[in-house]
Amino acid sequence: MATDVPGGTRKNRKPKTAPNPKRQKEARQSLNSLFTDRSNVWIIHYSCESFYDRPNGASPRITSLAVRSLDSAQTHSFSIHQVAERLKVPFADIKVRYDELERQMLDAYYHHLGTHRGMKYLHWNMRDINYGFAAIDHRYQVRGGTPVLIDDAKKFDLSRILIDIYGVAYIGHPRLEKLIEKNQIQPRDMMTGAQEAQAFIAGNYVGLHQSTLRKVDVLANISERAQNKQLLTNTSWWQMHGGSLRTGLAWVADNKVISLVIGVVGLAVGIYALK
Repeated sequence: MATDVPGGTRKNRKPKTAPNPKRQKEARQSLNSLFTDRSNVWIIHYSCESFYDRPNGASPRITSLAVRSLDSAQTHSFSIHQVAERLKVPFADIKVRYDELERQMLDAYYHHLGTHRGMKYLHWNMRDINYGFAAIDHRYQVRGGTPVLIDDAKKFDLSRILIDIYGVAYIGHPRLEKLIEKNQIQPRDMMTGAQEAQAFIAGNYVGLHQSTLRKVDVLANISERAQNKQLLTNTSWWQMHGGSLRTGLAWVADNKVISLVIGVVGLAVGIYALK
């Protein structure tokens, strides 16, 4: 049973699902700015071995990375099996020569970053040393390389942008997979995180590469629907607009057409009343 606690709140109260109006507005502006400058925006994703259950503390090895232009949809990919093919390393020998192949793959990735300085990067949860830009940088340093660092101001987390726009309960978990399902996006070749970890163990580098490529396409699809206000979520219209009379009135005030119609109707009623 819920009980009163200091401050007038109650235990076990359900969390607020409506987005914060200020953060919602900022997130919308951020997303719109990316699409306005879409020729300078890349969508990025990568796959690696599992970052769980690592008792020796070693960082997870990377198997593939992809960057997709938000404007042209042209995609640059970097993967272990492609490097092996160029070096004429037999597929069966990839595991024993992984360190060398990973270094060359990351060399190519950072060369791409270096020739496209100042670009913006739209990603999904790539936020820390566990999984993210810092994790890739660290892995390159482990292999003896010097990473090209991306300014944090140039990194945009689509997962957080969507939370700010639609509220924390806008979709179930895992959010990316649930969004794909709700919006009927075809997830061909795409693996979940757990499936990617198993694919790494099995040496399915081609499958991991295809999954990475598919994910940057999916993120482009989702971001475009969100920017066009066509993304389907579990958030109701009422929740999206604050769920309050005050927010409703503010929305009416911001909508010039609705305000004009209401003004005309009000004027007509006033004139009729004076007759």
